Amino acid sequence: MDNNQYTSPLTERYASKEMSFIFSPQNKHSWWRRLWTLLAETERELGLDISEEQIAELRDHIDDIDFNIVKEYEKTLRHDVMAHIHAYGDRCPKARPIIHLGATSCYVTDNTEIIQIRDALTVIKSKIVLIIRQLTSFAQEHKDLPCLGFTHYQPAQLTTVGKRACLWLQDILLDIKDLTYRQENLRLLGVKGATGTQASFLSLFNGNVDAVETIDISIAAKLRFPHVVRISGQTYTRKQDVHVLDVLSGIATTAQKFATDIRLLTNLKEVEEPFEDEQVGSSAMPYKRNPMRSERICALARLVMTLADNPKYTAGNQWLERTLDDSANRRVVIPEAFLAVDGILTLMANITADMRIYPAIIAKHINNELPFIATESILMACVKNGGDRQKVHEILRKHSMNVAIEIKEKGTANDLLDRLGADNDIPLTREALRQHLNPADHVGMAPHQVNAFINSEVSPILEQTRDIEPPSISITH
Repeated sequence: MDNNQYTSPLTERYASKEMSFIFSPQNKHSWWRRLWTLLAETERELGLDISEEQIAELRDHIDDIDFNIVKEYEKTLRHDVMAHIHAYGDRCPKARPIIHLGATSCYVTDNTEIIQIRDALTVIKSKIVLIIRQLTSFAQEHKDLPCLGFTHYQPAQLTTVGKRACLWLQDILLDIKDLTYRQENLRLLGVKGATGTQASFLSLFNGNVDAVETIDISIAAKLRFPHVVRISGQTYTRKQDVHVLDVLSGIATTAQKFATDIRLLTNLKEVEEPFEDEQVGSSAMPYKRNPMRSERICALARLVMTLADNPKYTAGNQWLERTLDDSANRRVVIPEAFLAVDGILTLMANITADMRIYPAIIAKHINNELPFIATESILMACVKNGGDRQKVHEILRKHSMNVAIEIKEKGTANDLLDRLGADNDIPLTREALRQHLNPADHVGMAPHQVNAFINSEVSPILEQTRDIEPPSISITH
C-alpha cells in the first residue's frame, strides 16, 4: 500500500474482500479474457476457421494479466480495451489474429459489468438473508416484551420490542423481493456489434441469420443468463443500471431507518449495538459508548441514496446508439454503490447478531408514562361504572396536564393515579385504578401480530432461501 496515494475507504475499511474482489481489476479483466475465449469457442462451434489450439492458448492465459504491459499499451493507444487485446495477444501469439473477432468493446465491458452486478447481488442477498434470520429470531424472542412506543419521538401507546423489530423486517423483506426480481431478470448484452445491428457477425457468417442469433443465445447460456438483450444500440440499455441502483438505494433506506432507530434507543439506554471490551467510544470521554456502527450505516446509506440518482442522468443522456460519457461515470458509480451497500449490510448483520436489550430501563420508561397511557382504559372502566364519558374525559385531561407540568418543572414522580383516586368524580377505587397498570394489557395485538407476520410473510422467504449459506461477517474498523 502506497500511503502517498489516495485509496477508497470503501475497499480499505468498509466493504468485504469478497465484494472488493468482484470489482477488482483482476476479476474484471479476467472476465474480459473469458468472454473473448467464449466468443472464439462459439464462433468455432458455428464453423469459423478457429483452431482448438488457439482456444486452448486463450484458456491458458485468462488470469495471468501483466497490468504494467497493459498500462504501457494504453499510454500509446489511449483505449483500454485495445490495450488489453494487445497484452492478451502477447500472451497468446497463435490466437492473436482471432481475439475480439467481430466484436466491439462493449462485448467485453458491458457483459462483464452485468456479470459483476449479478455476482455482487448474490453477495448482497446472502447478507440480507442472514439479517432476516437474525431479526426473525430477535422478534420471536422479544415479541411479548412491552416497551414504550413513540410517535413524533414523543411517548405514545405501548408496543413490544419484537413488534418493533418486525417493522425493520418488513422493509428488508421488500428489499429482498426487489433484489430477487431484478437479479432474475438481468439481461446480458450478448453479441451485438458496433451499433447493435450485429452486422459484423452477419458478415463473418456469410449472411447466416440463424448462426448470428445462435451465437448470441449460446454465449448467454454458457454464462448462465436466461435472458439476453434483444434490442440494443452499442450498449445494453442503461435503464438496467437504474433498476439495479434503485434496489441498492432501497436497501440503504431500510438500513438507515434501522440504524436511526438503534441510535435513538441507544440514547434512551434501552437498546445497544455490540460493544467490545477494548472498544473506545470517545478519545476525550472515557465513559462513552457511541453507536458507531449505526452511525456508519447512516453515513454510507446517504452515499448510496445519492448515487442512485446518477444512473438516471446517464440513461437519459445516451445519445442515439451510444455516447461515451457514460463510461468514466459508471466505472465509479456502480462499484461504489455495491461496495457501500456491502459495508452497510456487514454492519447491520453484526448488530442484529448481538443487539443488547435492557429490560429494566425499558420497564422504567414504561412506568414513567404508564399512568398517562392507562387513562384510555380508565376512561372506559369509569363509563362502565356509571360515569359520564365527557365529564370523566375532562377530569382525566386536567389531572394529566397538571401532573405533566409538575414532572417537567419540578422533576416530581408521576402521581396521576393518586390524584385520580382522591377525586370523588372518578367512580373507581385506588385498587381498581392500579389494575390498569399492567404493561401487557396495553400492547394490544402486538404479540399476535409478530406471530402472524412471521408465519405469513417471513417464513416463506426463509423457506425459499434456506439453501443460502450465511456469509462470514467481520468488522475490523
